[in-house]
Amino acid sequence: MPARYNPPMTSRRNFLVRLLLPIVAAALVPCAIARAQVRVDVSGVGAAQYPIAVAGFVSDGSATIDVADLVRADLARSGAFRLIDAQATLSETATLDFAGLRARGADAALTGSVARLADGRFDVRFRLNDVVRQASLGGESVLAAPNDLRYAAHRVADWVFEKLTGEKGIFSTRIAFVTKQGARHRLNVADWDGENVLTPLDSAEPIISPSWSPDGTRLAYVSFESRKPVVYVHTLASGRRTAVANFRGSNSAPAWSPDGTTLAVALTRDGLSQVYLINSDGTGTPRRLTTSAGIDTEPVFAPDGRNLYFTSDRGGSPQIYRMSVSGGDPVRMTFSSPYNVSPRVSPDGRTLAFVTRRDGRFLIAARNLADGTEQLISDGGREESPSFSPNGRWIMYATQFNGRDSLMAVSVDGRVKQRLTSALNDIREPTWGPFPK
Repeated sequence: MPARYNPPMTSRRNFLVRLLLPIVAAALVPCAIARAQVRVDVSGVGAAQYPIAVAGFVSDGSATIDVADLVRADLARSGAFRLIDAQATLSETATLDFAGLRARGADAALTGSVARLADGRFDVRFRLNDVVRQASLGGESVLAAPNDLRYAAHRVADWVFEKLTGEKGIFSTRIAFVTKQGARHRLNVADWDGENVLTPLDSAEPIISPSWSPDGTRLAYVSFESRKPVVYVHTLASGRRTAVANFRGSNSAPAWSPDGTTLAVALTRDGLSQVYLINSDGTGTPRRLTTSAGIDTEPVFAPDGRNLYFTSDRGGSPQIYRMSVSGGDPVRMTFSSPYNVSPRVSPDGRTLAFVTRRDGRFLIAARNLADGTEQLISDGGREESPSFSPNGRWIMYATQFNGRDSLMAVSVDGRVKQRLTSALNDIREPTWGPFPK
């Protein structure tokens, strides 16, 4: 991990210091962060927007949130939809005024209801209609506990998104990120929009390199509780965590294999930082994957699990390489700048996102792995830690805004930007979780 926003250093020793930022003793103190601390600002629109009317959902007033409002917010933030005023509150069984909706410019209309059941759960029912053809596109019912109503609304938005675009929605996914407030650093898990924040880890010192397991139940990260960096795997439901890489020297940069059985890590147990493969449960002996006279770090698996991308200065400057997990000679992947680090691969394996230095500015680039073309998708100049959404439509990264660390999610075409900021915290180290099971 490159040091925060400093110009690149030339010596291998300094490069190692930048990549292996130490952290100090952390304590497990579960807590919640007030929702008001996170603010979302959206700018830009997609190349094409689908006009949709979302009517108010019929409710008996017992719901703690407005489900329809949250569905509208999700669809609007995606940049793929233009919201049309439905001018009504309608249940999923209501007869629609197709002519009136069409006159207001809607191509689709969503209606629904929220009802509290005898067991205390809520039944969220919805139906989507094609306004142009005056036909139903289907609907479903989602059962949710009172504290899961936000999740139910996100699932409704996911259903609508997939039905109208053909791609899976990411509204019910979660993100993990690190916040800093005063002397406290916290590892947080939240909904994709920064709401519903929970904090499984609280520390007096920095926390780095969080990484989601493929099933979304665990986070790997680096902590320093033995006065050196150690890689832990943290089970979110139980709070149980295991030190899976606690070898001599530094242990850092964990990345999960697609099947969740293996972690790629950067270890200095044999000298300079090199890439190793370890079992994600901490058992067994590490298998060294790279062997170079340089510093190899920041590994990440390709979606097929057969290849790894990593950062190395073996050629004299930090660049991104690819190699087979079975061994062999690494292949250099980046050439457009003397400084390219922090590789991330899209879920379909077609795009490589990374941090690149251009004219003294640190930007996020997206490289088409088929034809080698590159696009700069950020413009702040102080970016780091890119992470793809599970549907590959977004890249989230850390940047600075008004002198504070914040997060930015940008559509892969660069048209839509969503910034997450906080009045009380610096926000950094984002990682996007998988689709919920």
